[in-house]
Amino acid sequence: MAASPANSGQSSPPRSVDPEEIANFSAMAATWWDPDGPFRPLHKMNPVRLEFIKASLCRHFDRDVTATDALKGLRILDIGCGGGLLCEPLTRLGATMVGADASEKNIGTARAHAADSGLDIDYRHITAEELAEAGEKFDAILNMEVIEHVADIPSFLTACHNLLKDGGCMTLSTLNRTAKSWLMAIAGAEYILRWLPVGTHDWQKFLKPSELSRSLRDSGFKTLDIKGMVFHPISGIWSLDDHDFSVNYVALAEKA
Repeated sequence: MAASPANSGQSSPPRSVDPEEIANFSAMAATWWDPDGPFRPLHKMNPVRLEFIKASLCRHFDRDVTATDALKGLRILDIGCGGGLLCEPLTRLGATMVGADASEKNIGTARAHAADSGLDIDYRHITAEELAEAGEKFDAILNMEVIEHVADIPSFLTACHNLLKDGGCMTLSTLNRTAKSWLMAIAGAEYILRWLPVGTHDWQKFLKPSELSRSLRDSGFKTLDIKGMVFHPISGIWSLDDHDFSVNYVALAEKA
């Protein structure tokens, strides 16, 4: 499940933007912060996503992971930020966050929730390509549950590469294309448990870790780390795993 990949309303959107994907997430925009709504899986997954992001960025930029302001001074872009589920906690850790999304409704939801929470976050209805064309630069990029929804992966990753400062890094999370991922993420989550609206995911767009690493390499990145994100149905908790990439996984890549 994902945030929508970051359009400023232009008539011919960049190649990476899939209008059908944007429409799907726009239809659910008002429910981003409902922990029992359509984005329930992301709320459940958020602690382990934040664990990986914080640890990876602190390691990459030589920060104290225990500090309450561990990310202070880092300018971070969250592509496909959705309602701001990652932007808000990372802002509290000191990061200067820019949240970009191709859905104007998502950005409206994110801005309203940040204002209610007293947080200063720069949310923009814009795509990665448009940000790159404007010459924006960031220390780090978050690309979480997004790449499996974009229409043109090479174009999208090239824009991400251009958006990073030298020495910058990017975290990514997505779904592996396996029989197990179809059973859990589509048959289970969409049709049986009804956690997600039917059609949220397209199994054919899921990426094997080897495919993601190859796409990153072709776009000028070096993959530094890959970990599985495993759901434990009895406890309802997610955890990181060094070996199980069969459904969800997360990666860290640096600008080569």
